[in-house]
Amino acid sequence: MSKNTLTITDNRTGETYEVPIEYDTINALHLRKIKVEADDFGMMTYDPGFGNTAACKSSITYIDGDRGILHYRGYPIEQLAEQSSFLEVAYLLIFGELPTQAELDDWRYKVMHHTYIHENLTGLMQSFRYDAHPMGILIASLAALSTFHPDAKKIHDKEVRLKNIWRILGKLPTMAAFAYRHRIGRPYNYPDSDLDYSANFLYMLDYMNQSKYQVDPTLAKALDILFILHADHEQNCSTATMRNIGSSHADPYSAMAGAAAALYGPLHGGANEAVLRMLAEIGDIKNVPGFIERVKKREVLLMGFGHRVYKNYDPRAKIIKEVAYDVFEVTGRNPLLDIAIELERIALEDDFFVQRKLYPNVDFYSGIIYQAMGFPVDMFPVLFALGRAPGWLAQWVELVDDSEQRIARPRQIYLGAEKRDYVPMAER
Repeated sequence: MSKNTLTITDNRTGETYEVPIEYDTINALHLRKIKVEADDFGMMTYDPGFGNTAACKSSITYIDGDRGILHYRGYPIEQLAEQSSFLEVAYLLIFGELPTQAELDDWRYKVMHHTYIHENLTGLMQSFRYDAHPMGILIASLAALSTFHPDAKKIHDKEVRLKNIWRILGKLPTMAAFAYRHRIGRPYNYPDSDLDYSANFLYMLDYMNQSKYQVDPTLAKALDILFILHADHEQNCSTATMRNIGSSHADPYSAMAGAAAALYGPLHGGANEAVLRMLAEIGDIKNVPGFIERVKKREVLLMGFGHRVYKNYDPRAKIIKEVAYDVFEVTGRNPLLDIAIELERIALEDDFFVQRKLYPNVDFYSGIIYQAMGFPVDMFPVLFALGRAPGWLAQWVELVDDSEQRIARPRQIYLGAEKRDYVPMAER
């Protein structure tokens, strides 16, 4: 008997089954042969939220939640955040290797020369109400882009696919900046392809026709690092959505609109907003001990701590904390930072939180930085989407090229009524 199998005994029938093990997983379809009667459907697994179900094989992102490790294509996130740029990391995620200088220069040129959007799309964005949420505008604009580039439906043509990747990465910051400018009632700034990726985005957000305007390099670098830290994170809700939609062979714009919609939810892309609300509620460092006690009594929630994957300090949170100090050198210190630091200090020394492995996650400091840089809270999920875009695209490409993948179609456990006969209206 092979050691790479699982022996399952069905106590209902006494039957024993051998199920092959590969990569510490079993193929769910192998459970279908476990039946009581020959015409039964067969055994399934029940896994709400897919907490322990692998739907794909991937070589993009590796996470060890117990040890607080995050790697992109094998490279530690700490090294990439310190030494790389966002566009270089995007290249790494999509192509699997770090680029040479010539490859990076060509990649940057292609992305930055696809930053302009069609004027019809500009008109569409202008048609939204003055108080429309920027994320809603971005989602609608992404979906609309598929109508401007119908060639994107040729998902198996690698040259066409690559051109649309350039388009998405190039146009996404433009649409995000236009959504922001629409929100504050200012005219749109068109891209400057001579600037770096994050600097161009800040330029489109902030430029007001000043004669000596320059993007602050510290803020541009900080935003670049934040984008890197959000670039991919395994099979999270929005990435799984990108893959699920992509499994029907939809174009990447439509799939990404769906992924962005998943990110829009407060349990995913809105977590840093909840942290800001919590810190504002605490109000002062002297109130932190009392707030901690309320958390322990389960009267309030501690936002920005704990993670579904990480059971250790989120490696991204450590990096963001350092970025915060660089940003505040430019913007001035955000008083919420002092509250956050004290909250973190007490929580990490308290057995209640240590035993439960509740450590700061990426959302704990990112919202404070975004607020210090002048972003309104409703732009936070938009910024998340900008960072996550290359990860979504890398996962989509991997899906399209994976011969084992087929259209997503989860099963259900039916608990509804048995067969019933229709009752005419007069007899009800």
